[in-house]
Amino acid sequence: MKISPYAVGALLYAPANQENLARRVIQGQMDAPYSLALCLEDSISDCAVPEAEARAVQTLDEIARADEDVYRPLLFIRVRHPDQIPSLWTRLGAGREILTGFIAPKFTQTNGPAYLAAVRQISEQSGRPVYLMPTLESSDLAEPDLRPECLRRLKTLLDANRDLVLNVRVGGNDFCDVFGVRRARHQTIYEIGCVERILTDILSCFSRDYVVSGPVWEYFDAPEGLNGLARELERDLLAGFVGKTVIHPNQIVVVQNGLRVSKADADDARRILGMADNDRVLVEKSADGGRMNEYKTHTRWARKICALAAIYGVKP
Repeated sequence: MKISPYAVGALLYAPANQENLARRVIQGQMDAPYSLALCLEDSISDCAVPEAEARAVQTLDEIARADEDVYRPLLFIRVRHPDQIPSLWTRLGAGREILTGFIAPKFTQTNGPAYLAAVRQISEQSGRPVYLMPTLESSDLAEPDLRPECLRRLKTLLDANRDLVLNVRVGGNDFCDVFGVRRARHQTIYEIGCVERILTDILSCFSRDYVVSGPVWEYFDAPEGLNGLARELERDLLAGFVGKTVIHPNQIVVVQNGLRVSKADADDARRILGMADNDRVLVEKSADGGRMNEYKTHTRWARKICALAAIYGVKP
């Protein structure tokens, strides 16, 4: 079954060697809807990779064998390199049936073809899409002169495999690391000018055709960290990002609430799409009379709002 790219939403990163992760999913200890990534990359030391791979396979198989009434999030494995994808796939048992796809860190023009070839091969073998979510976070994107051509080539690569690309993701912390900067709890990543320009260029290149998810928020302490997450999520949505990588279960509900649409937006979105049947007038006042709705300039926005409303609901 085809998955909406808007459904990824709050993507919780968890080290793949974390114990009792399957039990927490099966027992519904995290707020739904959410997605889950079993990470084999930055959160795992090099010497712990074999153990983490085995644990990831076990976690997925345990979730797959659980009662059918259990809520299963969209499930991903974040690998280190393309060769891990077929290796892990051959080791999965029941987990094959519930694995949504793989996350490719530091996705570049060099390693990208191998990542895409790996997921296409197992998709064809399994008879269903096994998705890839490439993460744009390599240091070459930090070079202002190289970035436009680099982004164009990356998009050409993804466009040729668009049926397998569920989301495009960005590595905000990786870009911050290039410049030796870090935002505080009361700041957003958009206040770091050199990083904000990279994110804006990525959105300009990809967001017309792909759902691009916002950068990870690294503070999980309450309430300051959660308030900071809410502020940055608001900026994410305004910029054009949809969804966010999170690092603690208590962040999931913040992202869920941020993705819920206002009643005014939901009403206007439906009215805008309803203008398609009007053969005379393609502009009208909003439901509350406060703004203009125009079919030819607001249709793409309206479709996104309706998709988000269907998945995350409408705020009272």
